[in-house]
Amino acid sequence: MTKKFAIIGKPISHSLSPTLHNYWFKKYDIDSHYSLMDVHESDLGNVVEKIRTGKLSGINVTLPFKQKIIPFLDALINDAKSTNSVNTVYLDKSNRLVGENTDVFGVQAAFLKEIVNVENKNALIIGAGGVAPSIIKSFQTSKIKKISIVNRTYEKSVFLGKKFNLSNIIKWNNLKNELSQFDIIINATSLGLKNNDNFDFNFDNIKTGLIYIDTIYNPLETRNIKLLKEKGIKTFNGLNMFIYQGQKSFYLWNKINPEIDDRLLDLLDSKLK
Repeated sequence: MTKKFAIIGKPISHSLSPTLHNYWFKKYDIDSHYSLMDVHESDLGNVVEKIRTGKLSGINVTLPFKQKIIPFLDALINDAKSTNSVNTVYLDKSNRLVGENTDVFGVQAAFLKEIVNVENKNALIIGAGGVAPSIIKSFQTSKIKKISIVNRTYEKSVFLGKKFNLSNIIKWNNLKNELSQFDIIINATSLGLKNNDNFDFNFDNIKTGLIYIDTIYNPLETRNIKLLKEKGIKTFNGLNMFIYQGQKSFYLWNKINPEIDDRLLDLLDSKLK
């Protein structure tokens, strides 16, 4: 019988997770199918019940449910436990509903290995929900010198700062004035996502050697990436992070480490044009 997997979130139509996982299912001749599930918070209990009963074999979790899914799970393991953020759910051998986090691996594989002398950098994370805890965990593991957070809701960034023992919390209204002190800026919000709002200012006051990272991959070039590229700033979009976190999720479900080949990259690229 065909196993069913899905990604849950809201909005979810922009996600290329079905393209990614269905490509790998076909490549490795696995009788499984992956789909989008546009759900409300009130649906989370029903979704996890489908995993318990075998109607679903596993799910990925994206905004805004990476933390909200946790009360419905039996256990958090590894990076999910340390970040309190879940993006992959499945039943383990003991039939426990387990939450895991593959975003931490995604950040490290996609971005941090590409940055020279990362331990000497001063980094800013914009956003305090969703993927932000995973980014902090990745940055701390890579021993980045200083990590700062800013979020539109100040209290959320204070809460996250306390959890990870970070002292430099910036208020949203002060962000433009603080940008020049950072070597790395990473957008961990949905600002710039396809059909979504954008930042209400341009990144003018920045270091010439800045590295700007956007966790968004649809569109491949957000407004900020376009503007910063024109200034000669090194930028990363979120596509590689998306692929690497998906690769680890696929392994957790199927015990196969899938190849990231040129055909897959071309397929994803065609979906984003």
